[in-house]
Amino acid sequence: MTDVKMPLRDLRFVMREMLGSDAHYASLGYGEVTPDVVDAILEEGAKFCENVLAPLNQIGDQQGCTWSDGEVTTPTGFKEAYQQFVEAGWPALPHNPEYGGQGLPPSLGTVLSEMVGIANWSWGMYPGLSHGAMNTLEAHGTTEQKSTYLTKLVEGSWTGTMCLTEPHCGTDLGILRTKAEPGPDGAYAITGTKIFISAGEHDMTENIVHIVLARLPDAPEGTKGISLFIVPKFLPNSDGSVGERNRVVCGSLEHKMGIHGNATAVLNFDGAKGFLIGEPNKGLNYMFTFMNTARLGTALQGLAHAEIGFQKSLAYARERLQMRSLSGTKNPQGPADPIIVHPDVRRMLLTQKAFAEGSRMLVVHCAQLVDITYRGSEEAKKEAEDLLALLTPIAKAFITEVGFESANLGLQCFGGHGYITEWGMEQNVRDARISTIYEGTTGIQALDLLGRKVLLSQGELLRRFTKKIHKFCQAEIDNEALAPFVTQLQALNKQWGDLTLQVGSKAMENADEVGAASVDYLMFSGYTVLAYLWARAARAANLKLAEGADEADFYRAKVATARFYFERILPRTTSHATAMQSGAASLMELDAAHFAF
Repeated sequence: MTDVKMPLRDLRFVMREMLGSDAHYASLGYGEVTPDVVDAILEEGAKFCENVLAPLNQIGDQQGCTWSDGEVTTPTGFKEAYQQFVEAGWPALPHNPEYGGQGLPPSLGTVLSEMVGIANWSWGMYPGLSHGAMNTLEAHGTTEQKSTYLTKLVEGSWTGTMCLTEPHCGTDLGILRTKAEPGPDGAYAITGTKIFISAGEHDMTENIVHIVLARLPDAPEGTKGISLFIVPKFLPNSDGSVGERNRVVCGSLEHKMGIHGNATAVLNFDGAKGFLIGEPNKGLNYMFTFMNTARLGTALQGLAHAEIGFQKSLAYARERLQMRSLSGTKNPQGPADPIIVHPDVRRMLLTQKAFAEGSRMLVVHCAQLVDITYRGSEEAKKEAEDLLALLTPIAKAFITEVGFESANLGLQCFGGHGYITEWGMEQNVRDARISTIYEGTTGIQALDLLGRKVLLSQGELLRRFTKKIHKFCQAEIDNEALAPFVTQLQALNKQWGDLTLQVGSKAMENADEVGAASVDYLMFSGYTVLAYLWARAARAANLKLAEGADEADFYRAKVATARFYFERILPRTTSHATAMQSGAASLMELDAAHFAF
């Protein structure tokens, strides 16, 4: 078996040839981000991921994390790898130079995060969650909080967490019970239990900065009464060093289906000293800065598992001999043909390829929009923010759903060998499964998309994106090579708007129509967004072929994969549309008491 390799050629295609990253960076004033700089980041990041992180992936799965008396030991090699990561300056890459960052575009940090995720998702969660903590503090923290915590997080000597969920509440944060009692020194005593805290306790850094939701004594009921606090594992001294141990302790680690190398902690806050971020009772609004970062980060997980499954099953399919091709022998010198000649194996491989490469397009597109929110004009920022509001729930939920599907297909290509630990395919399936659940399940993302982003904006956020699809189709209407793609894309774009109107009209009479349609609506949206991106990829590849560029096989493969996506995957939108239009009646007519007898 070949080892997992970083998809540098495809990253360059998506970034430069399809999405125009060189011009994008120049337009935002990133003059120092030349093609040579980007290539150096990609190549050095790939070396670290392939040579340091990837060999630890199976070790992390087999060893897991060890809990003892509130302390957690990470798997062999994890801590040393993190030290190398920090020494190379990787945590600081996309962050503000004022706090020790390198000031490079956030999209370059996203590309690095993808490579880390492909190599070792469990390890990548330790530094990965820190980005959300950094973004939250930079957006909402005081000058003192930034100087105390942000500089340490940016340099990587401390890591951060997000503490939302409690034993009695998951997504419904309005009923959380963690208390914050004001103290005489301006700090707060935080008391309560948080569960499912990824990277909540570990031995890789000297301190962990918990970003915690809690309720003040006089807070209103529900989500309007939630505040946000910094609760460090160790209280910082005035010189920035770690001081007294705070009253937050890891009570246990969860026993999980996958991502064993990452510590998923139960954290007990027993009057722990916390520091208010921003204004009281606005914590959930502030936390959305963290959550949106995490949601785009989780989209990367779906992409990573699709890429892993595809790479490994492709290598296996080229080597594994079984049966003869139905259309005639392809390997006359051997006892059987390689399984890659069989149509059904190709179906599974091409589905993985289409989802991995299409998801990469969507993630990089979203990452470039994040760049614009940092450095664009006011008008450009507003448009980018609106597009991200629409695309973030699609990216999180759709990419993780098809990423898990791809991980399963990767295992299926191996047959019985896929079920055996040594190949790493069953680990990939187990690790992928959580991605559709945390940071908001697929159902929650779907309600956010249809209910909040589309219907509450009266379709304005959707129209911003569908106009882009419309303009693309109009520009390419006479492009004979793209005709099969443009025709379908135009029809889907119109249907997207029509379905939105239909569901919205029904919801005015029965609010359950939104919940009944939401997941199908999200999946329909995801397939349509990827269709638009695959059509753009086909255009970019065709232009290179027309120019007589080198690597013609690479570009022909892009066009062929786009064709496969449109012909074999995009028809799924029909079933999602039909299900949406059926309404809520069949879901709601059965009394809850009669589900089982």
